[in-house]
Amino acid sequence: MGIAKAKKELNWADLGFQYRQTDFRFSATFTDGVWSQGELVSSPVIAVHEGAPALHYAQQCFEGMKAQTAPDGRVLLFRPDLNSERMNQAAGRLLMPEVPYELFMRGVEETVRANYAWIPPHGSGASLYIRPMLIGVGENLGLRTAKAFEFRVFCSPVGPYYKSAGMAVISLAVSDIDRAAPAGTGAFKVGANYAGGLLATRQAQALGANEALYLDSATRTFIDEAGSANIIVAMTGNRLVSPKSNAILPSVTRRSVMTLAEQYLHMQVENRPINLREEIAEFEEVAACGTAAVLSPVGKIWVDGQWRKFYGDGEKVGPVMQKVYDLLVGIQRGELADENSWTYEVKID
Repeated sequence: MGIAKAKKELNWADLGFQYRQTDFRFSATFTDGVWSQGELVSSPVIAVHEGAPALHYAQQCFEGMKAQTAPDGRVLLFRPDLNSERMNQAAGRLLMPEVPYELFMRGVEETVRANYAWIPPHGSGASLYIRPMLIGVGENLGLRTAKAFEFRVFCSPVGPYYKSAGMAVISLAVSDIDRAAPAGTGAFKVGANYAGGLLATRQAQALGANEALYLDSATRTFIDEAGSANIIVAMTGNRLVSPKSNAILPSVTRRSVMTLAEQYLHMQVENRPINLREEIAEFEEVAACGTAAVLSPVGKIWVDGQWRKFYGDGEKVGPVMQKVYDLLVGIQRGELADENSWTYEVKID
């Protein structure tokens, strides 16, 4: 199959974070204990049996990745090995077959390569969002694991998750809804975790916030994460702290940001429980981070009936978050030296 090299005629700088159908996606199936070779397909429609466990019992997981165009034209992924690892952890939790690393990467690479025309050019501020997914399909009725599975990878060109010029300063509202139980599925990227949070997000937006902020469901004391991103906090004493909990998704972005802050900003990094009400006076800067959100500074948090504001009276991007953001996206876009060997080039030719 020839690769279309001419870029699509899109206003790359004005893309929102929404689905746009591209030309191809990758599909492989697991039946009788064996994965198929997999192939590129053109239809965006998945035909599944009405009894599929993915539909009734949420036997499904997914990943979020991005492809970026470097200044020299290379197409770069960011730490895809961790996405493969995380998908397999979720698969094990939901009694689904692991997707071998070779199959995972082949699916991602073939999808990116086949949709080269949809990859935003360097300097546009946009990227190609990649969604690997694994779902239980096939005839079923009772609560049991599926007889067959489909691994699919599709992609879409996207702009910033929170539409704004540059880094978007957002706000969060503490939710009365629990995201996940301590021994539940909160640490796995599974669809059911997100469906349960739709109401919390709507309630947060009614208060004037962008997203919900979840506290631990056991004591409603410690920060877990936001509706679609992990949380990091720059505290007094040159500390960058991320919440520790069995109900938090292990974010690739969060892990990378903490490493960069320690390496380049010489900050003391900590991964530990954060007591929101007792420690909020020590918060200097807060941010939500993830593949979609990248790193979005949190200007204020609605808690106990009032707004608690941070750097610049909650209106400005603080110096710590600006520096770690610049380091992160600089490496992802191939603009800065990748001293940790985190980027992975997808060969186009």
